[in-house]
Amino acid sequence: MPNGRPTLYKSEYADKARKLCEKHGFTDKDLAEVFDVDESTVNNWKVGHPEFLESIKEGKSFRDSNVERSLYERAMGYTHPEEKIFSNQGEIVRAETTKHYPPDPTAMIFWLKNRQPAKWRDKVEVEAHHDIQIVWQDDHLIDVTPEAKQIEDVKSD
Repeated sequence: MPNGRPTLYKSEYADKARKLCEKHGFTDKDLAEVFDVDESTVNNWKVGHPEFLESIKEGKSFRDSNVERSLYERAMGYTHPEEKIFSNQGEIVRAETTKHYPPDPTAMIFWLKNRQPAKWRDKVEVEAHHDIQIVWQDDHLIDVTPEAKQIEDVKSD
């Protein structure tokens, strides 16, 4: 039997955590508040109780996939049925219409940067190696390797 304080974990926490993550988008910090423990305790429960970890993953995955689908729809554009309500000479008129949302370039960029970062990231890494020898004496340039001389010539132009 391990020494230390008995766990506050209860088996019903797994189902409760899944539902809170799924329905309300709870984070580990939010779960800690609900269970009246420290966030580190929630992390310990995830290690010590695999069913708890899996239930949290399942709940968060459900929310994440909904957000991912919505982001994709914004990137590609989408339509949905909509009811418009008008007042015509004091009488309420309802009309079924189709609302169209055009593709959103910001959502496209966000999607591509996250799904294909090597191809779509803003930062381009360039690596260059140069052997340069510069000799100074009494604040005067004495000798420069040919490559460094070219750089110095460009600076002085």
